[in-house]
Amino acid sequence: MTASSHTTRAQSFNAAAAQYAANRPSYPTALFDAIEDLAGRPLTGARVADVGAGTGIATALLHARGADVIAVEPGDGMAAQFRRAHPDIPIILGDGNTLPLATSSADFLTYAQSWHWTDPAQAVPEAVRVLRPGGALALWWNTDALDVPWIAEAADRTGRYLGVNVAAEKRGVNARVADPTGRLDFARREVRWSRHVSIDTHLANIASHSQFLVHGEEAGAAFFAEERDHLTRAFPDGVVEEVYDVILLLATTTP
Repeated sequence: MTASSHTTRAQSFNAAAAQYAANRPSYPTALFDAIEDLAGRPLTGARVADVGAGTGIATALLHARGADVIAVEPGDGMAAQFRRAHPDIPIILGDGNTLPLATSSADFLTYAQSWHWTDPAQAVPEAVRVLRPGGALALWWNTDALDVPWIAEAADRTGRYLGVNVAAEKRGVNARVADPTGRLDFARREVRWSRHVSIDTHLANIASHSQFLVHGEEAGAAFFAEERDHLTRAFPDGVVEEVYDVILLLATTTP
């Protein structure tokens, strides 16, 4: 991906913030249990910065967990949606490459579906700077459970349309990608969960991903019409079970 296309894809969410908020999946309680287990400390009462917060899906869950959380989001459109939905949670504009946060000010830095929009060469030193001694950097992604037949078939159709290898992208979520320098020692966990949604919500979720947003609605119309036909035949009641493996990478700084 070129730098210009990376930027275009990153900025594409701003015009689709409401669609993103309405249709993207959340995260299971077991994920936050795993974060606490790997970090060796509770989120309750911890000072947390959720970076690349988007519309606040993860931020709200961290807040509900009892964390003293602040959101950091680079996009004006996403931040505006966040403020409408979560007026009680503070949010500031910024990104992971140059965090607008004081040195040694956070117990946790979290990146839900957002670390891949950073440059790790900049974001890792910034994380180390902002975290307190013994603080934790937690990165996670919802990934498709490709051992579920209908999900594997749908991912294959999507991959052919976009020219990507979905399985390879999932395998690529690892510590080397997170920190190519090897400066941080990441532990890895996977947490499986699922949700039942309508075919409409499922397709709107897919359409909210940056690869489709940059193509435009008209360009993807034929793909989504065919995908709706596939799903309607497979799920005549109109409800699908999306199954996810949340991949969590967590590293702690030196106490």
